[in-house]
Amino acid sequence: MKTNVINSVREEIFPIDEITENCHASTVLPLEDGSVVAAWFGGTKEGNDDVKIYVSVRENDEWAKPYPIHVEGKELPHWNPVLHLRKDNSICLYFKYGKPISNWRTYSCVSRDGGKSFTTPEELTPGEKDGARGPVKNKQIRLSNGTVLAPASKEPKHSAWKCFTDISEDDGRTYKHSKFVPGVRKDGKAVKMIQPTLWEDKTGVHMLIRSNAGKIYKSDSTDFGETWCKAYETPYPNPNSGIDLIKLEDDTVVLCMNPVGADWGNRAPLVLMRSFDGGNTFEEFFKLEDIKDDYEFSYPAITAVGKTLHITYTHERKTIIYWQVEIE
Repeated sequence: MKTNVINSVREEIFPIDEITENCHASTVLPLEDGSVVAAWFGGTKEGNDDVKIYVSVRENDEWAKPYPIHVEGKELPHWNPVLHLRKDNSICLYFKYGKPISNWRTYSCVSRDGGKSFTTPEELTPGEKDGARGPVKNKQIRLSNGTVLAPASKEPKHSAWKCFTDISEDDGRTYKHSKFVPGVRKDGKAVKMIQPTLWEDKTGVHMLIRSNAGKIYKSDSTDFGETWCKAYETPYPNPNSGIDLIKLEDDTVVLCMNPVGADWGNRAPLVLMRSFDGGNTFEEFFKLEDIKDDYEFSYPAITAVGKTLHITYTHERKTIIYWQVEIE
């Protein structure tokens, strides 16, 4: 089947270098009133102590000036924000805090005015000692049994990266840790896997996973994310960079990815792929960014209202790009 693009709009959320020297890892959330909230981290360089979370709201086709959110106290880097719309229409913003990555803590804060302001960030799981909890990069999904499932992973210092899901029965306020996704080896080495992206269909819950093995990996669950099958390789390339997907109302799945297969390979181009068979096979239908030597178009976030896709991603670590892509 073919995907037709009806209309598309591309915008810079803020002019290059106007807010911070460096930015990355965006998240996007369209709201019922037509506004859109986006967040990302920014500072002098990823991992530096001055890196904070920034938020901007799009109203009447214009993005407001981004404003910072940060943990009060010791200045440490902030990472990987994720937005979540609760049933009461409040917005929860999750993000990671600290260094090194193996010592991350997850903080969250809440907006009740459509993303224009947030409460003071609080630690999500105080006392957690083995890495961050809750969503690690990509959005949570609300399952058919009413629970909220957060795609999660940990990057321990002395063992392979590993994925799991955090399960919430109170709309993202508290979580129960699932079993880890059983890992896999390739060429005699453990495949490092992080930052899954999730969808549910009538066969269960599924995740596609970033890896260091040149391919996207996949795992499936038949018990609402409590346990997962052993991860297995897909045909789709991955340059050890973030991916994201969304299941549409017609049960097709749209995946945003860099179609490059090498550990730490080029993060360009950036494309949209669509699956009409439950995520088993995907076909490219739109290029968000074409190939450019040594360019970076990375860490996409994607969601949808009907068949209008809302996408954000990193553009050369200098700005965040936003797209609306209407398809049929």
